Formats: sequence, structure tokens, C-alpha cells
Amino acid sequence: MSKSLSILGCGWLGLPLGKYFSENGYIVKGSTTNEEKLSILAENGIEAFRIQLNPHIVGENVDNFLSSETLLINIPPRISLQKVDAHVEQISNLLNFIKTSSIKNIIYISSTSVYPELNREVLEEDVITPEQSASPTMVKAEKLLLNFWKESSVNLTILRCGGLMGYDRIPAKYFSGWKGLTTGDIRVNYVHRDDVIKIIEKIIENQIWNQVFNIVSPIHPTRKQIYAKNCEELGFEMPEFVKPAEPQPFKIISVAKWLKHSNYKFIYENPLDYYYQKKS
Repeated sequence: MSKSLSILGCGWLGLPLGKYFSENGYIVKGSTTNEEKLSILAENGIEAFRIQLNPHIVGENVDNFLSSETLLINIPPRISLQKVDAHVEQISNLLNFIKTSSIKNIIYISSTSVYPELNREVLEEDVITPEQSASPTMVKAEKLLLNFWKESSVNLTILRCGGLMGYDRIPAKYFSGWKGLTTGDIRVNYVHRDDVIKIIEKIIENQIWNQVFNIVSPIHPTRKQIYAKNCEELGFEMPEFVKPAEPQPFKIISVAKWLKHSNYKFIYENPLDYYYQKKS
């Protein structure tokens, strides 16, 4: 079972991740909440399961879905539920199933949104409370997983990913033509999807467990630089930036810990070099 992976949440990241691992010799199981998507998972070499956590885990063959060595949890909390604990309940109910499963390793896809805007470089060791965080429910979910890890023999690695970009996720697309933006000089904390997939592979293949890592591209250009490049290359209307009346809060996410532990070479060190596909 050493080459088996279950992916809870086969969306924008999970589906290509599952396809990549399937093509590279893994037995891959993937979940979706959408029955129509089951065939898409199967077409990409993923054994498909319809599983919902609302917040109780519902679905057929949940035990079969969890009969892998490694579980990747990729179900970001809905923005509308950030101030309540529905996502924490989801993780809690899932852990009850994991206790009796064959899962030996868990990778939890978290977010750099757990950090407040500290106006400086941010490290994994920075203390975060739900009250400080823009993503309080994710902070609580991390803590729940860490407590489970301390009390069990299951390995756990948490990846606090920056803004996931690449392919059809193009930063300037979401602000094309906007007026009066005051965040042009803020430095971005992005990571390309291709790098996240390769990093997850690195963790599993090299057994890099029981850690919390920030995962962002090492170089942090400004939003204005990013949008200008996107607009020039992909034909979006450049948004208008204005000087803010007051300094804008920011954070620069450090990826030094991950680089030290892994010697990983980013495919895209600089978000200005990201690969995109603009849909017609």
C-alpha cells in the first residue's frame, strides 16, 4: 500500500494532483461532492467516490476511500462559514473515521490566510490565534489535527499555501478594469499549482512528515507588477492604482523552512514567470 493516495476534495488542485500521481504509479482514490464529476475523476485515473462533509461525513464506501497509506485533505472552508466552526466539525468527524482506517500519513492543505497582516516577514513559528486570523476556522482545524497527531501514530504535515495561481487562475483577471486600487505596492504571496503538486510528491517520496510549512514562491513581486504583466501578455484591461491615504497592511510569507528541509527547486520561483491559460 506504499504507493496509495486518497484525495479528499478533487477540485482545482485535487483533480490534476490525482491525475499526476495516477500517471506516476500510485493507486489514487478521490472524492467529489458532485455526482456528475465522478466520471471525470475516473477518466483521469482516479477511483472516484462521492463523499460529503456537511459537516458529518456522508457517502458510500468511506472506509474503502480511506484504505490508503496517505490522505490529502483539500477541502478549504467556505468563505461564508469562516466565522463559524463547520470546517472544524468536518475535520473532527473525518478523524473519527481515520482512527479505524489504514491511513498512516495526512497532508492538510491549509492557507497563509491563517496569518494576520503583521507588516513584516512571517514564519511558521509565529503564534496565531483564531481571533487574530482572517481564517479562524482553519486555525482551529490545524490545532485539531495537531492534537490528533500528538495522540496517534499517524504522521501529519500541514502546508500553508499562498494564493494558488496558474492555468485559468490569473490574478489580473479578477481586477481587470477596476479603478482606485490602493494595494499596488503590496508584495504577493503566490504559488503555482504545478509547484504545489511537485511539493506534495516530494513530501511523500522523501517522507517529510510531522512539520508545518509555508508554501509560496520565494520571490515576492508587487501586485502592480503582476497585473501589468498579466494584462500585457493576456489582454486584460489594466486596473487603475492610486496612492493610499495610509500605509497598507501586509505580510511577506517566508518559505525558508521548506527550502531548508527539502532542498526543493521551485519550477516557478517568481510569480512574474507563471504559466497561464486564458480561456477564450
